[in-house]
Amino acid sequence: MLELSILGFLYDQPLHGYELKERIKALSGHVRPVSDGALYPAITRLTKAGLLEQRTEPGAGAAPRRVLSLTDAGRAELLSRLRAPKDVEITDGQRFFTLLAFLRHLPDPAEQAAVLRRRQAFLDAPSSFFYEGGEPVRAEGAGDVFREGMLRIARATTAEERRWLADALSRLEVPPRPEVPPRPEGQGPEVA
Repeated sequence: MLELSILGFLYDQPLHGYELKERIKALSGHVRPVSDGALYPAITRLTKAGLLEQRTEPGAGAAPRRVLSLTDAGRAELLSRLRAPKDVEITDGQRFFTLLAFLRHLPDPAEQAAVLRRRQAFLDAPSSFFYEGGEPVRAEGAGDVFREGMLRIARATTAEERRWLADALSRLEVPPRPEVPPRPEGQGPEVA
């Protein structure tokens, strides 16, 4: 998800390494903090792959700063990753949120909707944190107040996400309006 975040944030504008790190940290740092030891090797890999460009500009102090920007290949790579996310990017909540942060970059609403439909299908499958006899444990049968809390919170979150998905899909999948031929000039509306 680190590479997706790098590509996604740089899609909008070139950034200094520190600015990029702060944006990534704001998106997912509380869950998966990003370290320099992970960020800068990822930037190096993406640069070597021809997806990023780096240029140096004077810094506010004495040290120059590297400015990162996407190449055309980097833009194409981001769109490719958004069109066909890995299964874990659909099923893992934090990874899905990272995907959502950049899904707007896909220009085709049908492609955006296809990604949301995959998440919807995942949420519609019965699941739980705990299983007994191969069946998902429900909050009411959790056996202790803490597991019950986990399951109730997950159920409420999932219910809200389902509502949002249904709303987003209805907005993305608006059927095309039938074309109405233009009226010849000088003719007003038909009166019945």
